[in-house]
Parts: sequence; C-alpha cells; structure tokens
Amino acid sequence: MLSFEEVKSSLEHAGQSHILQFWPELSGDDKSTFLVELSQLDLHELREHCELAAESAKAGHSATAADQEIEPVSSEFIGSIRKSDQTALTGWENEGFLQISQNRVAVLLLAGGQGTRLGVPYPKGMYNVGLPSSKTLYQIQAERIRKIQELANAKHGSKCTVAWYIMTSEFTLDPTKKFFQENKYFGLDPSDVVMFEQRMIPAVTFDGKVILQDKGKIAMAPDGNGGLYRALVDNKVLEDMEKRGVEYLHIYCVDNILVKMADPIFIGFCVSKGADCGAKVVEKTYPAEPVGVVCKVKGVYQVVEYSELRPETAEQRDPGGELVYSAGNICNHFFTRTFLNEVAQKFQGQLKQHVALKKVPFVDREGNLVKPTKPNGIKMEKFVFDVFQFSRKFVAFEVLREEEFSPLKNADGAPLDTPTTARRSLLAQHYRWAMAAGASFLDAQGKALTPRPRDEDPPAVCEISPLVSFFGEGLEQLLGQKALTTPFLLDEDRAKELLQAQ
Repeated sequence: MLSFEEVKSSLEHAGQSHILQFWPELSGDDKSTFLVELSQLDLHELREHCELAAESAKAGHSATAADQEIEPVSSEFIGSIRKSDQTALTGWENEGFLQISQNRVAVLLLAGGQGTRLGVPYPKGMYNVGLPSSKTLYQIQAERIRKIQELANAKHGSKCTVAWYIMTSEFTLDPTKKFFQENKYFGLDPSDVVMFEQRMIPAVTFDGKVILQDKGKIAMAPDGNGGLYRALVDNKVLEDMEKRGVEYLHIYCVDNILVKMADPIFIGFCVSKGADCGAKVVEKTYPAEPVGVVCKVKGVYQVVEYSELRPETAEQRDPGGELVYSAGNICNHFFTRTFLNEVAQKFQGQLKQHVALKKVPFVDREGNLVKPTKPNGIKMEKFVFDVFQFSRKFVAFEVLREEEFSPLKNADGAPLDTPTTARRSLLAQHYRWAMAAGASFLDAQGKALTPRPRDEDPPAVCEISPLVSFFGEGLEQLLGQKALTTPFLLDEDRAKELLQAQ
C-alpha cells in the first residue's frame, strides 16, 4: 500500500488533489480505508483517464462518422436458422455437441451490475420475472447448462462439463456468491462455477474531475462489459480455461431470458467455419430500430450504433426487399480461447472508450450529499464486441428473435424490455413448443382454447423447465395428443408422472 504522501503527490500530479479535501475530517479508520482504495487506483493513468473522459463527452459522436465506408457482412460469413437447410443445421449441431462432449466448450456470463433500472438493489441475475415456477434468471441459465451437458452425454456416451464463468462487479460479487451458495449452485458442481470481478474506474465530472461519492470515497463504476479482457488477465481466468481444456467460449449478457446456453448449432457453425470470433444477430424489425448493426467499416468488422447511421443508409434494401443492414447485435458471442488470450494480452488497451452520461450522487465543496436530477458525470465504458476488429476470421449467425432474444432492462411501465415482456416471451415460446409436440390446451372449465396468431399472447400459460427440454426437444413423448389445463408447469416431477402414466 502506498503512503499518504505518495498518494497525495500522485493526485497532485494528476490534477486531482481535490480528492483529499476532506481528509482532515475523516476518522482514523476512514482514513485507512480511503488510503487503501486510493492505493488500488492506477494513479499513473488517472490524469489520462480524466482528460479522455472530459474530451470524449464534449466531442459526442458523429451521426455519420461510421457511415462513409460501411458495408454489410458478406453472405459467405453468415449462417442463419431461418435461411439454412436442415442438413446444414444438423451438421452444425452435431459438431457443437461433439465439442461440448469433449469439455472444449464453456459459457461466460457478463453478469452486469445491480438491477437499479428494475427498481431492485440486487444483481439482475437474481431477478424473478414472475414465472409460474418463480425461477430467477440465474436458475434458468444454470438449468440450461445442466441440460446441455445431459444431452451431450447422451449423444456421445460421455460425462462432460460446461464450465460457467461469471464476471461480476465490485458491487455484485458477494451477493452473487451468497445467492449461489444458498441455492446450492442450482445443481451444478461449485468447482465448475468460476466467479471473478471486473475493474472499477472513477466517475468524472464534465470538466475532468474525479467525483467524490462521500468525503472518504470515490464514485466508482464498472468499466463496461469490454472490461472482460483485462479482468481475464487480472483474475487468471484464461489459465483456468487452459487447465480445463476449454477451447471455445459462448459469451452472453445476463438479461436475455431466452439465451440458448452453449448453443450447439452456433458453436458448431463457428467451429466448422474456422472462426475465431462470431456474433449472433437478429433481423432488425424496422430500419430505425435502436439496435447496433454488425457490419464492416473500412473492411473491418464492428458494431455500428443505430445513431451513427444516416436514415438513408439504415433504410437500404436488397433486391429481395430485405434490409441491407439488418444484422442486429444482441451481445451473444463466440470466441476461441486463443483469440481471447490474444486480445487480453495485445489489444485490450486499444479498445475504444464509450461515454455514458450519468446522474452520479456526490458531495459538494461543503461536504453535503447531493443527488442530481440530471446527468452530472461521465462513466467510461468499453464494449465486449469492440474486439471484432482484431478477428482473423469473423462470422455472424442469424437467429429468430422470438426464440432467442428478449432482454430485461426496464421496470414494468416502460414500453419495452420489462419483466412482463420477458415473461411473456418465455411463456409464448414454451406454448409454441407444446403445440408443436401435439398438445392442446383447456381452460379451467375444461373448454378447449383456440390457438392465436404467433404475434399475439398465447391463450394458455405454459412453462417448461430447462431440465425437461433444452430447446423444445423431446416433448412429443410427454405432451403428444394430450389436453393440458392452463396454467401448465412441466417440471421434472410432472414429466416423470406423464411418462409413468403411458
């Protein structure tokens, strides 16, 4: 730990001496705690960080900066659930299961921060969207891992493990660990669930000054999901992957309730193409939809934000009438371990810093706590997908939005991406699976329910445990020709009852 004089000198050099303005008022214990926190900062990079944040906030971003030399991803580098024939899909799935069965595949969760926008003080993965089973996002994902292991084992006579790496922040590591411990890791082996912490960086005012959250504490924020690459090195996660024999990573964000963990089709497609980096995408629903687009700029793959595209570019269509720039990014990626290691060791320092303007509580010059009503601070973030540019063989894989993408970002009351929309997406998917398996549904009075168009809410509530079916497979034997009463919950116990009744 640095001495007070060393810290003071470094802060003065960085132009941040105001950080110590309340030092004389702190107790002995508070001084010790604050000194530890300050010693952990990279004080040599502090001036550069603060200056960059202020300059970036002033510059904003150009609405057409990425629009001048843009082109779509070439068709030969795109796979598609919608457009590929069944032979190709089966081949990719078989390849993916083979890799999973050999312990060469792991999943890595970008667990995000606390569920502030959802109105809760705990990590988003602990959120319960109100399913009949009351399962949280973490439980749903854990059970999907268990099921994909079971399917790979049955297919190849193996006993495989899909390790689960979970990147948390300083605020969420302890509650996440406690939650998993209390729930006995949802049936997974604790040694196969590896949690690690990303770095925290100071929030900065518009004039480049570090914000004090309290008299003896800096306002800190995670460095974005692109902080993954530095965190992999800091926490020796890449070494752990190598020891386990992991060669391929499926990386995703916690808030997608429909995420297909270690998706064998996606993994198999990427491996078959010899890709070192891949992205799942969904077709944009309309030209101005506010999602980033996977494309090429000056021959380099990247995600271009919707705000950086001119309307006439976003509205371009091909001869078949489809949008030219339709590959919507959903933060769902494939990386080889070799590529991850290369990025972490060589390129992570080159990643673009993105500006997020936030309302950051602070203490004013008199030491009073202020809760701002409008953005007053800058949080700098890196994005996980900004490494596409370093890929030697990049591919994209288009999936169906209604089957694989329904993010949870906002509290109920917002128009999109709420607990209600996430719950509806999952239950609608499970209803479609049941109908495809040959089931029908009855209301509480035993009256048959009429199927509705796919774009409407299903007439019945149906939830299927991931432990019963990973992605709709194996349901014909359980549900075929059966009339089910809504609400219907198909868990492991109910599945056993249905099998015994046959």
